[in-house]
Amino acid sequence: MTDDIIITQTNNWIKSVVTGCNFCPFAAKAMLKKSIHYVVLRDATLKSILETVVLELQRLDTNESIETTLIILPDNFNDFSAYLDMIDIAEQLMSKEKYNGIYQLASFHPEYVFADAVANDAANYTNRSIYPMLHILREESITKALENFKDPEKIPERNIDFARQKGLEYMEMLRIACMGNQT
Repeated sequence: MTDDIIITQTNNWIKSVVTGCNFCPFAAKAMLKKSIHYVVLRDATLKSILETVVLELQRLDTNESIETTLIILPDNFNDFSAYLDMIDIAEQLMSKEKYNGIYQLASFHPEYVFADAVANDAANYTNRSIYPMLHILREESITKALENFKDPEKIPERNIDFARQKGLEYMEMLRIACMGNQT
């Protein structure tokens, strides 16, 4: 599978799930502005991921037209526990590099399970992507987006309620459909 197909599938997921279900109040704007930078990292290792995170932070530092970056890991880190360990290390690196308060790391994984949730809870689909990925967001952009959003502290609860109301089968089919539609 080519990187272009992986990016197209990821775009389909953002359109259908992230913005289609209104899970993220500012994703639609980034999609419209085409300000999302995609990196497909093949055969990723912890070392290559951390190197890529630093490079992408530097890219964001020097390129204001990029709102957010998605580092997509199509070949590795399918084990959710190992993925979470990697996320922790990446966050520690961001802190060490003095990026706290500037950028934030969000996590999405095909097997995402919230703490204290069961694996088949439809609510997990608010963070279940089609590939393991790291999402680097500008803190300033999040703050601005949330200023114009009513009750931003209720976003996670609203997302969980929506996913549960739609149900597990619906959320699974919605995500799976992103893999086959290459348009």
